[in-house]
Amino acid sequence: MDETSRVDDITDAVERTYRDQAERLWRALVLFGGDPEVASDAISEAFAQAIARGPAIRDLDGWVWRAVFRIARGELKRRGRLSSELPELSAELPPETVDLMRALAVLSPKQRASIVLHHYAGYSTKETAEIIGSTAGAVGMHLDRGRRRLRELLGDADA
Repeated sequence: MDETSRVDDITDAVERTYRDQAERLWRALVLFGGDPEVASDAISEAFAQAIARGPAIRDLDGWVWRAVFRIARGELKRRGRLSSELPELSAELPPETVDLMRALAVLSPKQRASIVLHHYAGYSTKETAEIIGSTAGAVGMHLDRGRRRLRELLGDADA
């Protein structure tokens, strides 16, 4: 296979992954960080890096999820917003979503990421641990403590 064909194959794979994952990624990042701009920027940066890295990436979907969360976490930290501070939330969002975003913002970053990745994105505790750079046992603890705190904050026994 010549170099041009390999580049085209890589670009096609990245484009497919973008079409399949970008919307879920964006929503997960908004839930995680509460900032649509950071979510959009992190996704753009991750996919640009994926194209640049090309065949060095074995599992494109998993790599992209790890990359966007690392990029978003870094940007939120740089902006000093990895804690409970949220930007102005859109009036178009349903009130339940705004309440959930505010409650998630109170959790620690690892609890928040664990809950979003496990419950929203559907990743196992092992996969979540790989994405956030932790262990499956620690993710289980983050999930337990995070769900308990969300129940307190949202007043919902089913949280």
